[in-house]
Amino acid sequence: MEKTLTPEDKSYILRRKNAPLSFMLASRNSRRKPLLYFDGQTNRALRYARNQRSPFEDEQDGNAILEPIVFEDGFLFVPKTNPVLQYFLSLHPGYGSIFEEVNSERDAMEEVERLDAEVDALIAARSLDVEMLENICRIMLGGKVDTMTTAELKRDVLVYAKRSPIAFLEMLSDPTLDLQSKVAKFFNAGILRTRNNNRDVYFNLPNNKSKMLTVPFGESMNYIVSSYLQSDEGIETLKLLENNL
Repeated sequence: MEKTLTPEDKSYILRRKNAPLSFMLASRNSRRKPLLYFDGQTNRALRYARNQRSPFEDEQDGNAILEPIVFEDGFLFVPKTNPVLQYFLSLHPGYGSIFEEVNSERDAMEEVERLDAEVDALIAARSLDVEMLENICRIMLGGKVDTMTTAELKRDVLVYAKRSPIAFLEMLSDPTLDLQSKVAKFFNAGILRTRNNNRDVYFNLPNNKSKMLTVPFGESMNYIVSSYLQSDEGIETLKLLENNL
């Protein structure tokens, strides 16, 4: 077993959002629940025994004392005096999927990044003019924008920027933002309509009820229509829709 140069206490946390009051982690290999570690040549059986120096079953003697590994309220504390359990957990197939080590520095850095993004988003949102506020709200809310006051627009954009700062900043940097807002206007005005559970987009003009395009599964309708309208093929279609708006 590799020795840690600087022994330290470690804490582990279950990755699931709603952790049970008590969770028992598989601690030994069995046919029903294989617990194996591939060392580059072969799969080796793992087994945690508190009186053994190795987590590998083939390196343990016949006097292994097994004990359960239990997460209480989603957490497990392992003192530096129990390096074999720390090593066992680092090799466990469930590491990274069922549970992970608590890393305060990493968590702090992620929190700082999130807060920085939130601050940047709020500053950007506060500086937007009315037209940009309308564009963003039109994409998010649709036809409701036409009946909203400037104060309501600012409020909703600020709330969105605070809740989803990354998505908001990405929206601001999207070169098709203005066009997506215009597409929302086309739908709100009824000159574009969808069929087949919003999969197909059709013209709804006095002399044109034909199909314009099909939205690929999982894609944003506004984004796909915007992409089409800024293509060489869609430029004339954009002019047609603008003239009928």
